[in-house]
Amino acid sequence: MNLLTAFVAAALAGCGLYMALSRNLARLALGLALLSTAVNLVLFMTGRLRSDQPPLIPDGEKVLGLSADPLPQALVLTAIVIGFALTVVLMTLVLRAWRGEGTINGARIAAAEPPFPEDEEDADAR
Repeated sequence: MNLLTAFVAAALAGCGLYMALSRNLARLALGLALLSTAVNLVLFMTGRLRSDQPPLIPDGEKVLGLSADPLPQALVLTAIVIGFALTVVLMTLVLRAWRGEGTINGARIAAAEPPFPEDEEDADAR
């Protein structure tokens, strides 16, 4: 099961990286969401079940069966909330770029890098 989860996390990370390198802003936002999902999956797998003492049980007490480490679960829950908020903000910026520029292609957005003013004084200073 751990090997399958590792392959799924690697596939999600690869797909997310491929999408994040795209010039399409929507693909970029979704690629970052996939990358954060892959990282969440890796963090979740660090909190695997184990049979020794869990961190919240005092010494001398015995635990019946397996237990999970709660710290990675708390980290994953926090990362899910932050990743969702980041995805919402990025998709809002994509929507704003589409409404303002009429395209979501990063290479065609003119407002990203405004041209330099070609004044006579600036030309002499260069």
